[in-house]
Amino acid sequence: MCGIVGAVAQRDVVPILLEGLRRLEYRGYDSAGVAIVSAEGIERRRRVGKVGQLVECLDQDPVAGFTGIAHTRWATHGGPSESNAHPHVCRNKVAIVHNGIIENHEELRVSQESRGHSFSSDTDTEVIVNEIYDHLGSTDTLLEAVRRAIGKLEGAYALGVVSISEPGTIIACRKGSPLVIGIGIGESFIASDVAALTSVTQQFIFLEEGDIAEITGGDVKVFDVSRQAVERKICRSSLKAESAELGEFRHYMRKEIFEQPDAIRNTLEGCFSGLNLLESAFGPKASTIFDQVQRVQILGCGTSYHAGLVARYWFESVGGVPSNVEIASEFRYRDPVLDPDTLLVTISQSGETADTLAALREAKRLGVKHSLAICNVPESSLVRESDLVLMTGAGPEIGVASTKAFTTQLVCLMLLVIAIGRRFKLEPEREKRIATQLFELPGRVEKALTLDGKIAELSKRFADKQHTLFLGRGSLFPIAMEGALKLKEISYIHAEAYAAGELKHGPLALVDAEMPVVAVAPNNRLLEKLKSNLQEVSARGGKLIVFADQTLEVKSEENVLVVRVTATENELAPVIFTIPLQLLSYHVAVIKGTDIDQPRNLAKSVTVE
Repeated sequence: MCGIVGAVAQRDVVPILLEGLRRLEYRGYDSAGVAIVSAEGIERRRRVGKVGQLVECLDQDPVAGFTGIAHTRWATHGGPSESNAHPHVCRNKVAIVHNGIIENHEELRVSQESRGHSFSSDTDTEVIVNEIYDHLGSTDTLLEAVRRAIGKLEGAYALGVVSISEPGTIIACRKGSPLVIGIGIGESFIASDVAALTSVTQQFIFLEEGDIAEITGGDVKVFDVSRQAVERKICRSSLKAESAELGEFRHYMRKEIFEQPDAIRNTLEGCFSGLNLLESAFGPKASTIFDQVQRVQILGCGTSYHAGLVARYWFESVGGVPSNVEIASEFRYRDPVLDPDTLLVTISQSGETADTLAALREAKRLGVKHSLAICNVPESSLVRESDLVLMTGAGPEIGVASTKAFTTQLVCLMLLVIAIGRRFKLEPEREKRIATQLFELPGRVEKALTLDGKIAELSKRFADKQHTLFLGRGSLFPIAMEGALKLKEISYIHAEAYAAGELKHGPLALVDAEMPVVAVAPNNRLLEKLKSNLQEVSARGGKLIVFADQTLEVKSEENVLVVRVTATENELAPVIFTIPLQLLSYHVAVIKGTDIDQPRNLAKSVTVE
């Protein structure tokens, strides 16, 4: 995801900007750049590749100044190139950095060309800087010029703007993409993420939707969407460690489980204008491609495959979209028959999974016209070879057993269900309801994480166990599969998941007092069926652990332990019920004394067959 850093101070800000960019590298990007307001005007340096390459450029061709902005870009409009890299400049007078997507950039481009502007990039961002430049000619302040310019923008944005007309000022604004202001002593900063600025300040103002701020070294003025001056609370951040450091956590897996609320927020960043999903979040050609889609084929391996299985339920029940999901290693070695109007959706945390990449190439060979990747690594092969991309906002996931990558994949898949379902049976009112649920999801996940202590206690039941069954129905069946996989991966307990209706068709023969049976029980139309399945286990002496919606009339008894999960009467229940299963697998592994972050025989990125 793109990253923004800005600074205005009474010292050279270039080192501050570069350190901020380094701290945002975990987000993924393909180019980086800085723009400094100096006596000579706006001096800009940009490079494709890593921040290190930008540093080398600045070593050879240095710049210095008291006011500047910087950016790491992940390509959307226009591929990775120096001309597409941020910051963007208009006539050496105004420079901007931008996160988000401008929906009406083509319309603005045509208008600006008629006014004499020429374009040096393929980005949607360049129209913003041109618009600001034009308004500077008819207003007295940079603040007012930015105000007038953003009034013409449709879509999502976080902006940092500097101009030679006001060399000690940064204008910052946000709509749909986050932006924070860092408060120093006689100096001020902006960033898309608090982590970028923790080396220079621990005090932050979080801009609210529609805010615009005028920032100088000694003052910050914030105005709300109605142009009224407002006071925004200054918050002190406790974040000190780098994102790839353990900090207070014993294991990376535990750290990443607890990072999921923020990971989900990051994934939703820039995808909505109000409750309206912006289809261009998938890429500039997304709407045209989605118009042609008649069915969806999902491919993935391991955890990513389980995410696809959940999505199949969503595509059909929410969107009315014909869909299929398959393990990538199976797909590539059979003779699949695919309609050309199929959208091939590949899911991979690393974007380098060999079977998934090979399956994508095979599908293209068979004539599939359109592909979309859901991935956590922007520079990966899967991203480069797909027509459309939606990046998860998980950040670096160090633990081999995927946690936050899985839940953010589910969020991405629901966004895709909305985008394509609009063209089938998804009605506007239901779409708005799901959008609201997505915005509420980080809070729901935080609530589920409060079960940590209770789950740590019940995990002691697994200390001497060698086998476990997981049960689920409907869209919770793949969550049961994911729970079983996690337990296998890090505790080395043999675990299998079954659709609860399959119990009588074989697995019931395994149930006895020595085999724990874990069930997920949301409050949905399949509940009564699941209750019957649970009775089948209990009647045979099985020891049940039931993660149940807190509204259900299911009680703990001699052979049944019920753990209440936050009420989730919505389509996103699979995400919520994932959390306690992750915590269970983690605490059982702690008891077993296994290598949680690097379990035996496994690798984070599977790049061979």
